[in-house]
Amino acid sequence: MIYVDNAATTALKPEVLDKMMPYLTSQYGNPSSIYDLGRQAKAAIEQARASVASVLGANANEVYFTGSGSEADNWAIKGMAHAAKGKHIITSAIEHHAVLHCFEYLAKNGFDVTYLPVDSHGIVNPDDLKAAIKPETGLISIMAANNEIGTIQPISQLAKIAHEGKIPFHTDAVQAFGHIPFNVSDLGVDAASVSAHKLGGPKGVGVLYIKRGTRIGQFMHGGAQEYGRRASTENVAGIVGFGHAAALAADGMEEKIKKVSSLRDSFITQVLNEIPKCRLNGHSKQRLPGNVNISFDYIEGESLLLLLDMKGIAASSGSACTSGSLDPSHVLLALGLPHETAHGSLRVSFSENNTMQEVDKIVKELVPIVARLREMSPLTE
Repeated sequence: MIYVDNAATTALKPEVLDKMMPYLTSQYGNPSSIYDLGRQAKAAIEQARASVASVLGANANEVYFTGSGSEADNWAIKGMAHAAKGKHIITSAIEHHAVLHCFEYLAKNGFDVTYLPVDSHGIVNPDDLKAAIKPETGLISIMAANNEIGTIQPISQLAKIAHEGKIPFHTDAVQAFGHIPFNVSDLGVDAASVSAHKLGGPKGVGVLYIKRGTRIGQFMHGGAQEYGRRASTENVAGIVGFGHAAALAADGMEEKIKKVSSLRDSFITQVLNEIPKCRLNGHSKQRLPGNVNISFDYIEGESLLLLLDMKGIAASSGSACTSGSLDPSHVLLALGLPHETAHGSLRVSFSENNTMQEVDKIVKELVPIVARLREMSPLTE
């Protein structure tokens, strides 16, 4: 199998699993217990917290472990919105559904929501954010990088605009963290959501960074875990895995970016040169190193994925969280693509584990598959 769906999830790195194994077997203590077995688990959590904080550019006491990136988004958005004085909140039209559905929930509960448009490359215009701010604006949430098209947003500029209006700023950084330099202090964000399984860590563990002094309500009630702000017995093995995965992601990041970007660029060049009537979605340069999203006229994305799967190639048509939906991507529609074009999209997301030989193999299989589907399509001109 050639696996190129790393934006959906990555393989658990063997060295991460090695770090986790003691806490799945012999080191099974509850971190809230005061005896030695519990203290060892607590110490492992704090070591992992320090590791993630170091990569984030945060203080360790600003890092809170959650059950996922989606939980971190929910906590940040609902917690910060309810803690704000104003009832107006702002996000973009291309956010992950973990963010969009939070805003939809808040809209049903008395909040006024503004959805910022994006340009044809998927970028939020800072001037649009300035124009959208009202005296009662209490929260702005814009993702760092898009999960479908890979476009990277000008987060530091957007956060600066928010702070000029004394408005807290959250970013969903699930796709960005561990893949590009992402420093919360340099960017000036008040909260950021990240997830372990996007960077070689385990599923079921995320982090919410909360800048010290940020007003935010509690999301999980119960015990006093996570400084009393997120109840629930900690997933010790998962947290340990996240800490090690974050450190591994930061180590040699520049070289990994170069390698993965070269795979991405070769794939884009070959596909655009060898297959007519297709287009690259997202910004050509301002995008994640491993992300490629291409729309093919006259074909259905699901059929394309199934035929690629028969050739041993695992790719996707967009977000894994909407794989059961028959609707076209809201991200591609926001770029201005017509419905029929948005339905025929392919997302390929590379990692440092992929090779140039795999890139060539995918293109070799893709060319006849697209031609075959177009022959069968009633839409083909």
